[in-house]
Amino acid sequence: MAEPRTYPEGVTAWIDVEQADLEAAQAFYAGLFGWTFQDATPTRDATRYLVAQLDGRPVAGLTGFADASAADRGATAVAPTWNTYVAVDDADDVARRIGAAGGRVLYGPSAAGEDGRYAVCTDPGGVPFRLWQAGTRPGAQAVNEPGAWNFSDLYARDRAAATAFYADVFGWSFDDVGFGSMIRRPGYGDHLAATSDPDIHDRQAAIKVPPGFADAIGWLMSADSDQAPHWHVTFTVHDRDATAAAAEQLGGSVLNRGDTEWTRDALLRDPQGAVFTVSQFTPPT
Repeated sequence: MAEPRTYPEGVTAWIDVEQADLEAAQAFYAGLFGWTFQDATPTRDATRYLVAQLDGRPVAGLTGFADASAADRGATAVAPTWNTYVAVDDADDVARRIGAAGGRVLYGPSAAGEDGRYAVCTDPGGVPFRLWQAGTRPGAQAVNEPGAWNFSDLYARDRAAATAFYADVFGWSFDDVGFGSMIRRPGYGDHLAATSDPDIHDRQAAIKVPPGFADAIGWLMSADSDQAPHWHVTFTVHDRDATAAAAEQLGGSVLNRGDTEWTRDALLRDPQGAVFTVSQFTPPT
């Protein structure tokens, strides 16, 4: 059995999304990515928490109301948003660091059953993110493969303030690699090589990725004047165009498409309004 993928403090470890119609959300993402779902609700109350799985491995979370009537009562005009969680060793300690660095803790830290502890936070620019102190669930076990989470990228209005905050709280480095600003948690690649991904350095050297890419946890982007600063989730897919077509057939929307030196991407919106990117890896030959 493969060793579980674990996440050192400061590495993005989990994603989830709240949806008013949980059954509809399951149908969409099952059809798009081939996910199955396991109920991880700590108690039987008005909401449920489902762990999405790819070939039996946790990839993401879906949460929402347990029945349609509750969904109708809880529906709002605000579109759902994919949330990004950062792994921490001690959520209480990191919550204090966030406050000292100019961020805010809006909720928690609080227990999520035996799975772990979490907190809902914002950085000084008001961008929401979450903390994850692992219990029985260390984080996503399928990543960087078709149907799984690839990266979460930070779209910031004040890039200098964002880099100062996240470097202070999580020890992140921000490297300009020509085509973008890479967010790194130094030492993460060596952690993967020593645990769940022993071939990572050789595999990445073979395709000549930028130096330090094994430590990469995302990218820093500039938020446009017409968009709110946010964390944005990207999923890996086999075929960008086939996935975009499938999203439309399942009731979603294709907002745009774009190619880079390394990827073919599409920005999608699910039927309930959550926006995300799908990315086909096409490294230069």
